[in-house]
Amino acid sequence: MTGKSRLLIRLPAGIACLVLAVTGCAAASGTGRLDGGNGPANARARGDNGDGSYRAPKVPPGPAVFVAHGGKFFAYNNTTMQSDNNPDNDVVLSQILADPFIVDGNGRFLVNSDVLVSAELTSKDPQVVTYKIKPNVRWSDGQPWDCRDFYLAWLAGSATPYFTPATTRGLDRANAECRDKNTFVETYRSPYADWRRNYPHHAILPAHILERETGIADVTALSPTSAPAVLKKAGDFWNSGWTGFNAKTMPASGPYQFDSSTTGTQTVLIRNQAWAGNPAGPAMIVLSTVADGTAAVQGLANRQFTVVQPPADPLLADRLRALSGRGVIFAARGGPTAEHLDLNLLSPLFRDPVVRTAFAQCIDRNKLVDELARGVRPETQPLGSLAFLPDDAKYEDLYSGKMVADAQKAQVTLERAGWILGPDGVYSKAGQRLSFAISHDGSAVHSREVELIRTQCRQAGMEIADAGSGGDAVGHGQFDVALTTSSRASRVWSLADHYATNGKFNYQHYSNPEVDAALDVAETEYAEPTQLDSLMKADRLLADDLVSLPLFQVPIMWAYTNNIGSVYRQASDGVTWNANEWTVR
Repeated sequence: MTGKSRLLIRLPAGIACLVLAVTGCAAASGTGRLDGGNGPANARARGDNGDGSYRAPKVPPGPAVFVAHGGKFFAYNNTTMQSDNNPDNDVVLSQILADPFIVDGNGRFLVNSDVLVSAELTSKDPQVVTYKIKPNVRWSDGQPWDCRDFYLAWLAGSATPYFTPATTRGLDRANAECRDKNTFVETYRSPYADWRRNYPHHAILPAHILERETGIADVTALSPTSAPAVLKKAGDFWNSGWTGFNAKTMPASGPYQFDSSTTGTQTVLIRNQAWAGNPAGPAMIVLSTVADGTAAVQGLANRQFTVVQPPADPLLADRLRALSGRGVIFAARGGPTAEHLDLNLLSPLFRDPVVRTAFAQCIDRNKLVDELARGVRPETQPLGSLAFLPDDAKYEDLYSGKMVADAQKAQVTLERAGWILGPDGVYSKAGQRLSFAISHDGSAVHSREVELIRTQCRQAGMEIADAGSGGDAVGHGQFDVALTTSSRASRVWSLADHYATNGKFNYQHYSNPEVDAALDVAETEYAEPTQLDSLMKADRLLADDLVSLPLFQVPIMWAYTNNIGSVYRQASDGVTWNANEWTVR
């Protein structure tokens, strides 16, 4: 820790949740990156107008496509605490529900000009955001897609009693109103630069359905202070009325609509004839739940499927590569999530910066990457940042000089601070042995990862146990070290949630006033260069404090038959984010 960085220990507080390391982790806070990205050509939306807006392109009509994904579709409302932006719902909903912004494969936000005239910051003091909706945009059941739908999304996400959204970030600091049926206005009580993420993951749901099912005459007449009985009716339906599948309550506003669905096995989408934009390419999208990655690969080989997005696995990757001679295209890239080791600063061991330093020094991240990631994506390297990913313009490797994979150097660090190596090969100091446990999700992959770390650091005189699934204990701060995954989709959200003193997921009890100040600037400053500079400052401070140790960016992979163009796996919506643009030969 430098003289400029002051690390404090935060007392236990209520922890909302913890996402332990999982292969399919998705961002709960949206997708994208402040500085955009420079991926391959098929990462860019074909409907990108080049001016920050999107319009669905004209695409030749084609036959049905068959997509395999890992888990069942179970919620039309994927923004509740229960559904929590589940990626297997997103892969279905991305073509069913229109969003204010299209997020391309590079994470760029494009105004959806098929349904909006504009979405813009119309005042900075106070902050006002105005959405102008195109006239005559309709749901597939013929009802207007208008300001009421936006108002419902705001009401549900603004900490209104009886609603249980996955997040209230951003909306909880804004008031909202419908100036007319096609003009939705947010007025903020404090600045919020990331306003474009207020309605991610298909949050604009049909207010007319809620009104019909609950008997509420006009949802725009409700506010967070309305009568509890009325709010409860609205909240109960919003929370649970859009689960499972019911065609009568689940109309479409996007390029496709539901044709039929068998919960847990298959969802069938057909073109939405009421869609405001150009018709989609494939005549039908059939999405099948295939939890077994091997079965998905075999189905692609047999042409049962035309597109698959299995979990990142070196063996599956090799099998998909072997299908190249049979007309299969395999692709992999760095995903939106990163694995890291989080150290609990309530633990007497990790309150000691010497122990944190020595632990960082003994881990050989190259061996972890070799075994766990390079079989999928050979160019994967150990990660050097808690804020940025390697393809980000502002990425800086802050950890290669700290995580040196040198057990002897770790021993020297400990011994200089008075730690003594015992006859059992474990260091101790003042009666405390250097013994701790690593918690994780309990999967075989992460058990193997912990075993590699145990072996590496045993040579440095550390006794490490595999605590397996930490579950609620980790979420309540009852752990030593946690192997976790966090999304870098919104870098500001991710860092603030995990490392701000009052962060929603700050289960490590970390507090640094300089980090708080830098994150506050990043969250409220409209100028992108200033945002990025503040994130870089926070990133360097976190590296100095060594409270989390980044391991590697988790790869994602997909494959498709070579008669389909423009398939690219986006961060949250998976392969279907641009399925309406697919040309199928």
